[in-house]
Amino acid sequence: MNDLSPGTDIQAETGIQEYPLARRRFMMSSLITGFTLATQTVAAQAIHTDSTGLIADEVQIPVKDGHLPGYYARPAQGTTFPIMLVNEEVFGVTEYIQDVCRRFAKLGYLAVAPEIFARIADLSKITNLAEIRGIVAKKPDDELMSDLDSTIAWAAQNKGDDSRIGEIGFCFGGRTVWLYAAHNPQLKAAVAFYGILGGDRTSIKPHTALDIVGDIKCPLLGLYGGQDQFIPVAQVQEAEAKAKAAQRTVQIVIYPDAPHGFHADYRPTYHEADAKDAWTHAIAWFQRYGLAPKT
Repeated sequence: MNDLSPGTDIQAETGIQEYPLARRRFMMSSLITGFTLATQTVAAQAIHTDSTGLIADEVQIPVKDGHLPGYYARPAQGTTFPIMLVNEEVFGVTEYIQDVCRRFAKLGYLAVAPEIFARIADLSKITNLAEIRGIVAKKPDDELMSDLDSTIAWAAQNKGDDSRIGEIGFCFGGRTVWLYAAHNPQLKAAVAFYGILGGDRTSIKPHTALDIVGDIKCPLLGLYGGQDQFIPVAQVQEAEAKAKAAQRTVQIVIYPDAPHGFHADYRPTYHEADAKDAWTHAIAWFQRYGLAPKT
């Protein structure tokens, strides 16, 4: 599965005309059922986490200009839970992202994933990767940050503890992790799975993740593949060096044999051993920085 750089010529790629924000309308009212149509086959090893003992469902998250569809999961019993913000790949809040939410809920978190592209297109109907690239390119970073702020606010009003907020993301969502970690000082810890570090700068995406690594406001763990065709190891090492030079708490783990998307269990890029090890690292990182659920 190709990666999707945020800097793309929309019309050249898709023939879609870009309109001002005032003319946008919400394209999605509910989430994808299953996996992205951009993946032709779903790998047999796709993990399914049941919802036994959980409350898990779609939700409408209030944002500044309406509501975004999202998915959340939390334990059925309990009064307050640490919040885990789950940032999607470029394919929407698919069954994979929903399953990640349930995995965190089983550990005692309130996990929530907003559908950040809902204003632009209905991702449940898109099979063309070039069209997805165009959609990703049209999402302004300032709007993205605002949407995530609104998601945290929703979680805090629904049994989430906003003094204990973590963040995780994959691919484009990993880029989002870096940006939001520089944006929100409330975060306790963050984990980026193969988060995009480079890409073109545009008027609505003025900074790459590499530009802002020195501004992150919480400890951040980056999990990357040594065989990633889209994120050079040298670029990952540069990000780590820049962050540490700014005296930020950053740890990078590189899995030498892993490709991009090695945690995505529904795709052929999945590397089971590395994915499991990375997940263990991620959970330990959150626990180390004060996000262990109360017992």
